Amino acid sequence: MKGFLFLPVAALVLVTIGAKGQDHTQDHTNAADALLRQRVDSVVQAAIRSDLIPGAVIQIQKDGNIVYSRACGQSQKYDFHHRLLQPAPDMDMATLFDLASLTKVVGTTTSLMLLADRQKIRVDDFVSRYLPGFDTGEKKQITIRHLLTHTAGLYEWYPLYYLASHRDSVIRFIENLPLRYPVGKQRKYSDLGFMLLGAIIEKVSGMSLDQFEEQNVFEPLGMIHTGYNPLQHGRSANIAATSLGQPYEYRMVHDTSLGFAIAGLDAQSWNGWRQYVVRGEVNDGNAWYASDGISGHAGLFSTTGDLQLLVNMLLNKGMTGEGRFLSEQVIRSFLTPDAFHNGLGWMMDPDNAFMKNGPAGSFGHTGFTGTSISVVPQYHLSVIILINRQNVGLQPNGVYYNPNPIRQGVFGSVMDWCR
Repeated sequence: MKGFLFLPVAALVLVTIGAKGQDHTQDHTNAADALLRQRVDSVVQAAIRSDLIPGAVIQIQKDGNIVYSRACGQSQKYDFHHRLLQPAPDMDMATLFDLASLTKVVGTTTSLMLLADRQKIRVDDFVSRYLPGFDTGEKKQITIRHLLTHTAGLYEWYPLYYLASHRDSVIRFIENLPLRYPVGKQRKYSDLGFMLLGAIIEKVSGMSLDQFEEQNVFEPLGMIHTGYNPLQHGRSANIAATSLGQPYEYRMVHDTSLGFAIAGLDAQSWNGWRQYVVRGEVNDGNAWYASDGISGHAGLFSTTGDLQLLVNMLLNKGMTGEGRFLSEQVIRSFLTPDAFHNGLGWMMDPDNAFMKNGPAGSFGHTGFTGTSISVVPQYHLSVIILINRQNVGLQPNGVYYNPNPIRQGVFGSVMDWCR
């Protein structure tokens, strides 16, 4: 079935799958290793006990060896009415997560790296070369690099489902949307920019975004669990639930105090909000309502094991067990910090909590659902954290729990262990 591949169980996982909370890490006797496991366990279990998150899957790898790999808590803890599930399904190492904005780097950025490597695009090409709607005014200045670095001057977010119902109409709307900031002058993290990058991939390749990524990224890397719309491809088990409906995105449109509401937009003019636990459907409203679950900014589902394969390729300078996947030159160009201390697609600013005080060259990204990847080439190290934070619902202040303390606690523990 297109979108997700299925192989015998022995081929699916890097470590043995077990029951709730079972540690799959190889047996280390080193006191420092034991302390690392204890510190990571403490950070995660404290958050679960405090009902800040339902569960998490964490994998830490150094020098090609998995030193920590554990699934804790539940993949779904609450139903739509915030009642405890009885019984609640356990998290395990094969649990599939909505990656949210990790889609930007796992799918979109990797695809653009491949196209650049094949000389199908250049990152300094003007966007108007591929999307004619940008051949006007200040938009003529926008390049692929601007989109990758969030410096194109676009809106950070816009409820596009109020005005578009398909990916093609989404792109047309963005083409006609005025810029919000001057081009190239500041970094304003934008979902819209990566929607455009997804459209550019389709334009250049002549394939749909999901087909291109499946055939050119996921299959070659062995990422057999990674893809869009898992329920449509026969994958219904072992999926972490996200939000109970979409209460926060509803607030983004209706509550002007959050700073997301769009002037002149009638918040009551659309009311297609999901009234059930979101599970196996992308949580992001623009990806789900307006882009068929497939977008350059959100929509991918994956596992820790699959993400590790992508990370390993980057750590090994483009090499995999099957040979060269990307050139060192392209990887270097995408992972060189710019004036805003970030790479192309990938974040590289060590002030970010998920890679706080990491050494030069560290890179990673986060996702709204609670996902994150941190990579430290200097130590040949990676930390993958997948959390389904939204399933506990909004906090009393009307926002979701911020998992940055977990990310920082885990990454800090790993840095102490490495040093």
